[in-house]
Amino acid sequence: MRYLQSFNRRLRHVREQGQLSLADVAEICGVDEARVRSWEAEDARQRGFPGVTELLDLCLRTETPLEQLLDMEEAGDSDQLELPGLAFSNSDDLSVALQELEQEISRVQLTDGEAELLRRFRKTTDDNRRMVLQLLGR
Repeated sequence: MRYLQSFNRRLRHVREQGQLSLADVAEICGVDEARVRSWEAEDARQRGFPGVTELLDLCLRTETPLEQLLDMEEAGDSDQLELPGLAFSNSDDLSVALQELEQEISRVQLTDGEAELLRRFRKTTDDNRRMVLQLLGR
């Protein structure tokens, strides 16, 4: 968790700068408000941390650089965080790379209907989830 030492303060700052409520961040990340509240908890014993998916959703949807939320400077790492499997372009041309990134984001971004289905699936009971997966042939 070395990259998340001050995540609670950094998240609160990003949220306040963007005039986002806890509920807004919860919706962006697909979690409940209590979970976001735990991410911002001052008491380290009560503090929770987002998963990679929530963290990336937050960065993409709020246009916040990942480095702004993580403790990159203190960790003595380079200026850029490299995450395996997230390479989207082999181009050295920044405009081409950004265009390819936009296309990739559009390809994987959920529609409103898909997001609602996922939200409902996450909120349902384990038995209901198993039934849905059986219906889908999984």
